[in-house]
Amino acid sequence: MAMQFRDDGDNDGLMAEINTTPLIDVMLVLLIMFIVTIPIQTHAVKMELPVAAPSAPPTPPTIVRIDVDAAGSVSWNGETLDHAALEARLGAAAAQTPQPELHLRADRAVPYAAVAGVLAAAQRQRATRIALVGNEQFLP
Repeated sequence: MAMQFRDDGDNDGLMAEINTTPLIDVMLVLLIMFIVTIPIQTHAVKMELPVAAPSAPPTPPTIVRIDVDAAGSVSWNGETLDHAALEARLGAAAAQTPQPELHLRADRAVPYAAVAGVLAAAQRQRATRIALVGNEQFLP
């Protein structure tokens, strides 16, 4: 806020007045903003939304467990497979609708190339729902 000092010619003292014009301008702007925004806040639009018909709960997805042991051999739900059989099973799983969830669990001592081979085979067959499980064994 600005202050004005006025000298009337007599040197007895200074007259100090506060310039209230900017204060009044700000208060008027705030008052107008409140007047404009209050009706918007209380306005409601009545809508009739459609009601969904009750449906059966969704079925849980099929889970396929793929294990890679320390020797690098791959098993599908406990059944040991070679590379060609794995590719065929991954292709059949990718063709299903919805795709089953593939849970890939690798042993701690398995070489990374064996796990990468399984992931590459899944990618070639377009199996998109794959997860790496059992990673807690790698924590110290």
